[in-house]
Amino acid sequence: MSDNKALGFKRQALKKVIEAFDKGNLETAAYRIPHDVVPRNANLDVRCCVYKERAVFRARTLAALGFSIEQDDEATSLNEYAKQALLRKDTPELPLTVLDIACKGCVKARHIVTEACQGCLARTCQTACKFGAISVVNGKSRIDPDKCKNCGQCKASCPYNAITYVPVPCEQACPVDAIRKGPDGFAQIDFEKCISCGQCMGACPFGAIMERSQLIDILSAIKSTRKVCAVIAPSIVGQFDCSLPQLMSAIKKLGFDKVTEVAEGADITTDTEAKELIERLESGARFMTTSCCAAWVEAVEKHLPAIKEFVSHTRSPMSYIAEIEKKNGYSVVFVGPCVSKRVEGRKDPNVDYVLTYEELGALFDARNINPVECEATELDPNISGESRYYGVTGGVAKAVESALNGHRPIKMQTISGLDKKAMLMLNAYAKGVGDFQLLEVMSCKGGCIGGPCTIATQAKVIKPIKELVENSPKVKPAFESKKTENQ
Repeated sequence: MSDNKALGFKRQALKKVIEAFDKGNLETAAYRIPHDVVPRNANLDVRCCVYKERAVFRARTLAALGFSIEQDDEATSLNEYAKQALLRKDTPELPLTVLDIACKGCVKARHIVTEACQGCLARTCQTACKFGAISVVNGKSRIDPDKCKNCGQCKASCPYNAITYVPVPCEQACPVDAIRKGPDGFAQIDFEKCISCGQCMGACPFGAIMERSQLIDILSAIKSTRKVCAVIAPSIVGQFDCSLPQLMSAIKKLGFDKVTEVAEGADITTDTEAKELIERLESGARFMTTSCCAAWVEAVEKHLPAIKEFVSHTRSPMSYIAEIEKKNGYSVVFVGPCVSKRVEGRKDPNVDYVLTYEELGALFDARNINPVECEATELDPNISGESRYYGVTGGVAKAVESALNGHRPIKMQTISGLDKKAMLMLNAYAKGVGDFQLLEVMSCKGGCIGGPCTIATQAKVIKPIKELVENSPKVKPAFESKKTENQ
């Protein structure tokens, strides 16, 4: 993803903030960051001038410090914001912010007729339109935007593919219609609807949506006398060009006192969820859904009340491992690919902070740590392969099936990626559609390895994940198998 300039600028902002923190001059030098990154003689190929590019980078720096662009008065200096970040005691409540100055202010999504139109005699586009939105002008079709309903029938009917749909990327990506243009024409997030899935952030080609980082809070915690433990999600395998044992050593080199696999907590989730599934089915429930994806849980709470009764009460792997490490006396930092885990983390008393893979990469860059050069840390030999596969679509369901150990045959169904179609299907499942007992729902396509804050492609990470799984023990059965009971 190094060729993605939007992601590159985002990481640069994070890196500059880390470097200033490490030098101990963040409060006095933060204002210089946009000027250092965008000097007077900068060769720009995106925006109109150096001054606007600096203004955009100021906004990126604000987000990297953990602040909301929507609440910025523009008169407060970055130095003052840096001071506030160093003094704050609580993490940001809302996980995302829109950089209005970076937003393109895309025009309304619409269908348009391109130059490929041949002005054919059949006029299939015109007859396909039920709203009278298409007329012929100078032998070419033309769409009246005031009449067009964006149904797409004209596009589907054109034999020359001369009609195209121009979307608003962030709006199209959002499965719950939580992002729309504000009065100023720029994107705004309705947090009453938002499920913090991060799909809008990944969809925007201008990088105009960012997370409100907790980097400063985490770095301050590490610098303090507190013991800090990084708990790393299963999907971290393959994100960096090194083995998991090397990566654990590299993370510890950043100053963490301990590094633990969230997969240890996933073993608890698997066992608990398997037992809950059987209990529900024996009580007459039609099915149960998984509950470890935070964005999915938010979607149920805000948009899918009909399916709430089917959602597992089992806690997420992050929650279980955080509870263990909190009892061991650590402040807990979850390291993962999610925006939504920031929301779950604020609700969980055992999770102190959330760090993304992008932020972890920026930390390595800023401190010149190359994970592949680190010595290997010994992995916990008791963690199951099934739990280390949790980050891949189907991983949670397969783990539960393995834990059932043949106690009761079940049919499984997976939803890989929440979109508008999936939301409709989930409502249908709540009303009786479907023939399955366990439904795994992941907000991101492909599972956690497709999360909005990952840095490696799914194709790259799947092989090392499978290799690790193959070299790990099998999950412990939650039940004795029927075969064993009958002997």
